[in-house]
Amino acid sequence: MTTASRLRWTDALLLIVGYVALDWLSFFHPLHGLYITPWNPAPALALVFMLRYGWKAAVPLALAVLLAEIWVRSLPAALPASIAIAVMLALGYGAIGGVLRRRIGGLGIFSDRSGMLQWSGIVVAGTLLTSLFFVLSLVGLDLVPAAGWLEAVGRYWIGDGVGILVSMPLLWMLLDERGRVQLLASVKRPDTPGYLLAAAAALWAVFGLGAESDFKYFYLLFLPIIWAAAREGLAGAVLSAAVIQVGIILVVHLQEFSAVSILEIQVVTVVLVLAGFFVGVVVDEQQRISAELRHTLRLAAAGEMAGALAHELNQPITALSAYGSACEELLARGETGDRLKATIKLMVAESYRAAEVVRRLRDFFRTGTTRLEPVALDELLAVAAAPFAEQAARTGVALTVGPMPEGVLLADRPQLEVVLRNLLANAFGAVAERPAGARTVSVSALPEGHDRICISVEDSGSGLSASAAARLFEPFNSTKSSGLGLGLAISRAIAEAHGGNLWAEVGDRGVFRLLLPFEGSPSGV
Repeated sequence: MTTASRLRWTDALLLIVGYVALDWLSFFHPLHGLYITPWNPAPALALVFMLRYGWKAAVPLALAVLLAEIWVRSLPAALPASIAIAVMLALGYGAIGGVLRRRIGGLGIFSDRSGMLQWSGIVVAGTLLTSLFFVLSLVGLDLVPAAGWLEAVGRYWIGDGVGILVSMPLLWMLLDERGRVQLLASVKRPDTPGYLLAAAAALWAVFGLGAESDFKYFYLLFLPIIWAAAREGLAGAVLSAAVIQVGIILVVHLQEFSAVSILEIQVVTVVLVLAGFFVGVVVDEQQRISAELRHTLRLAAAGEMAGALAHELNQPITALSAYGSACEELLARGETGDRLKATIKLMVAESYRAAEVVRRLRDFFRTGTTRLEPVALDELLAVAAAPFAEQAARTGVALTVGPMPEGVLLADRPQLEVVLRNLLANAFGAVAERPAGARTVSVSALPEGHDRICISVEDSGSGLSASAAARLFEPFNSTKSSGLGLGLAISRAIAEAHGGNLWAEVGDRGVFRLLLPFEGSPSGV
């Protein structure tokens, strides 16, 4: 449950003015001239304030209801009865808001499917109970005939329920800074006019072409709201729903539909709008999960790169140490001439080299940047395989790095070293259970066309089945008890970022192929 915000006098004034304005806009076809209309969006604003400010908003809410009774309805009941009605409604909406705060946490109400489901369920149940108590109180005050209490409950429930379910997400986003940013971004998208025009066209088809046949084309309204939700998430669905609801209200005013017809239309509208909202929330969830996954993959890739970068840093740091010792020795001898200057230049060059390596890691952390440079193929494979030589000797694995065509790759060296070391580590793991003398791992490369090279990492392990190969590159899919299942997913992403590909072959031994752009020399092809 979230802590209620402090209610300022400007917030209370906004609640009062907004509630009265919404009540005035929606006051049509009132039952017995009371607070019972086919569409009542004012309670949606009340719930937004009750969620944000808790029971502190109850007093200005009761005042807003009373002012609406006086200004909009010319006080149909005596003042004491009107005050009692205002207090009762404030308590009812406050109770619904309190349940929402406890069950959903208030501020995360429209962030996922669970919150949306709970919100709609609580609103439906809460407005039903509020309608029942409210109408029975009106019967007790002789404002509603006893014989018509059931009809009054149904109409009041539909009016409040529709008003809240359709209007509350829009009001919530308008009164929230982050929500306003999302709505503004949605409005600025180039396809927004398209689905808004589609909503207008669908309204014309429903109420123009289909009005005389019980609105048989109502299903057309699903198209623009689902389009908006699929493209822009909840913000798009909210905008489209607002256009559709306003359009429906304008049409029923202009065509003077009966109250019964309007109630039927509003019930179908709720189904339409909730479908759009749920699609929008699902789209938002998927986008959020995708962003989190990309961030996780980038961090994991940076961790994988650390080994390769440590190897790259080891050389300039060792050189810096050697050049520093040489400078000390030259200074001890009194040397201040060209030899000392040349050694210092070499130190500076190595420091730049180390800084460049660190800069690559920083760029990859921030944006996943790939920095390409010419890399000799034989040198790349030799460097990647070198750390495994000692492990091969210790575990009895026959490691061979075959002859390579002469040529260069346009590549980010540390990133490709990550890929090759990951493939080699997997190959060593695959042959670990094989008997002594049957453990082999080989690295080879063959030209693939005139501008591609296919690097193969093969092992004498048990190989892959078709089902295992199909899921091998999925994130978080690992056959190792201690693995995250990110190594191969990251490796394929790096290969694709270089304009290549990485795949595994099905068979009785392990075979991985890494295809990359390649510029071979004439003598090496």
